[in-house]
Amino acid sequence: MTEQIRQLSDAELRALEEEYDPEARFRTVIRPVAILTSVMLFLLSVYHFYTAGYGIPRATTHRGMHMGVSLFLIFLTFSAFSSGQKKTSGFVVLGLPVIDWLFAIGAAVSALYVPWIYEELVFRVGNPLMIDIIMGTILLVTLLEAVRRSMGWPLPVIAVLFIAYAYYGRSMPGIFVHPGADWANIINHLYLTSQGIYGTALGVIATYVFHFVLFGVMAQKIGLGQLFIDLATALTGRFSGGPAKVSVVASALLGSISGSSIANTVTTGALTIPAMIKIGFKRHFAAAVEAASSTGGQITPPVMGAVAFLMVEYLGLPLRTILIAAVVPAFMHFFGVLVQVHLEAKRLGIRGLRQEELPNAIKVLREGWLSVFPLVLLVWMLMSGRTPFLAAFWAIAACIVVYLIQRVMASGVTEGLRETAVGLFEGFVSGAKSSLSVTAAAALVGVVIGVVTLTGIGFKIAFMVTNLAQDWAGSVHGLLAFLPFEVFRLETLALLFTLMMTAVVCILMGCGIPTTANYIIMVAVAAPVLSMMNVEPLVAHFFVFYYGVLADVTPPVALAAYAASGIAGANAFSAGNTAFRLSMGKALVPFMFVFSPSLLLVTESFTLGAFALAFTGAVLGIVALSAAITNWLLGPLWRIERVALPIAALLMIAPELVSTLIGAAILAAVVLRQWMAGRSGAAGAAA
Repeated sequence: MTEQIRQLSDAELRALEEEYDPEARFRTVIRPVAILTSVMLFLLSVYHFYTAGYGIPRATTHRGMHMGVSLFLIFLTFSAFSSGQKKTSGFVVLGLPVIDWLFAIGAAVSALYVPWIYEELVFRVGNPLMIDIIMGTILLVTLLEAVRRSMGWPLPVIAVLFIAYAYYGRSMPGIFVHPGADWANIINHLYLTSQGIYGTALGVIATYVFHFVLFGVMAQKIGLGQLFIDLATALTGRFSGGPAKVSVVASALLGSISGSSIANTVTTGALTIPAMIKIGFKRHFAAAVEAASSTGGQITPPVMGAVAFLMVEYLGLPLRTILIAAVVPAFMHFFGVLVQVHLEAKRLGIRGLRQEELPNAIKVLREGWLSVFPLVLLVWMLMSGRTPFLAAFWAIAACIVVYLIQRVMASGVTEGLRETAVGLFEGFVSGAKSSLSVTAAAALVGVVIGVVTLTGIGFKIAFMVTNLAQDWAGSVHGLLAFLPFEVFRLETLALLFTLMMTAVVCILMGCGIPTTANYIIMVAVAAPVLSMMNVEPLVAHFFVFYYGVLADVTPPVALAAYAASGIAGANAFSAGNTAFRLSMGKALVPFMFVFSPSLLLVTESFTLGAFALAFTGAVLGIVALSAAITNWLLGPLWRIERVALPIAALLMIAPELVSTLIGAAILAAVVLRQWMAGRSGAAGAAA
């Protein structure tokens, strides 16, 4: 019997997003403070919109202004405690504790201090004055508190541990010992140079990411997100397990304009999760499908959260190169989820949506084609080599024009202009609000990166990991010596173990900190490890990025899965485990493009033949692994086949020709056995 499904209201969905996403837990403030914060948020968006089109100021000035305003607003919009004002005590001014106002002012002043003395820095770096040390200490303390409020404890704790490592270097054991640095030198490096707080991470947020976050908000405002959901429903809803496939395709489309896993989960899940439950999927599976699909938004061009722009800075490559490189891995992720959804639907005999339940694709496009124009413009400008912020400027401008046309057509000229002004104000406020926490996180990650460059710990970890991987590889290679042929070379095994250790660390780090922060830290620590194994820089960066994203569906801190479980009314831990299972295709993808860099399309080793072979092996490997996990291919699997197919998948993604052929032979044998069993069953039924 079909379960009765209750559709959640917009207010309930917003509450759900706030519950599982620390970055969305804004507190309620009294009217004067609400007006102040709204105006400041609007002006922050206006500032960035203007500078994107007409020129960005000097880097330190631009970064300092962006960080100073953002930190000031964090202390006004985020409570010191998760329960909000219930724990407020002591003196209060305009409804907020005095300590919050002191934090806000201290953060803003100390952030703007470096741009103010910029001309004198050339004489002060390396020999800071006492006022420099005081200001740097204030910024560091307020930054730690701002990130704690907006994102939780993990990242501040990591930053404090790194600072302690820099300070107590002489007391560290073994390979980790270093000369140490006193407080003045630490503040000098983290505060007065571009190697710390004012470094690349903050610069990318202030120069690129803010504009694309704002574009995503405005694109949603003009109905592009709803268009994607309707179009996905029209195209895929009729097939087996229809709503689940709609979830995958809609999340892929929505992910092109939004890099937030939780926001994507709530937006598309509000429609797809109840529909999945209605046609027969279990609640935890429906939640898991949406969560696994929505995490793909962070790896889907052209927005990709903040990481694409960080890669531009770190690797010195054009953005279009990064976006092209991301296409095939993103496809592999959604393909992996889609295959498991299809096999699960076939195994359970779940139908698709009926014709009367489907929107008409032509009608959807006819009514909403105008909202696609800003995205097309953005992609065209990026691919034609325009700067990312200029492309974002014109895309946002196009969103404003489209919104104006929509409002005027719907409500007339006078009312349409008024609605446009209100909608534009709300969109700019929302866009700036969405960037606050990521700004603070990027600045604090700069502290971690500064310690890495100050102490050289990244290369020490690289040396330790590569030695350990080579020892393990030698042991395994010795165990396989009895075989008449070499399945894996020693170098391949060493790289495999290095990648496995790196992946585990990325997932563990991602459980506590956001994807962008995780990527920046892991690039500083893990990229030297992979470079010592002769992995191309672009490939190494993509590897740590993808495994950081996987943490959003990895228990015990699977935030996207927990948000989806709230919509589905499912057990959160079961949803997280199932979402991780559905994401196993994505777990294979990074290994694929390390062993076969041609999958990234723009690497030095790319050839059409190598790409075709790697792509085919990747697709077949995902199918084999998905079948083993689902216990279904053309029909139910024998027990030995469930063991053999994961082995076949691993063999097919390896770069060795012998291993690839062995894996393909195993998969072919299983397909042949099931096909023959199916024919026998059909013949028996006919007789």
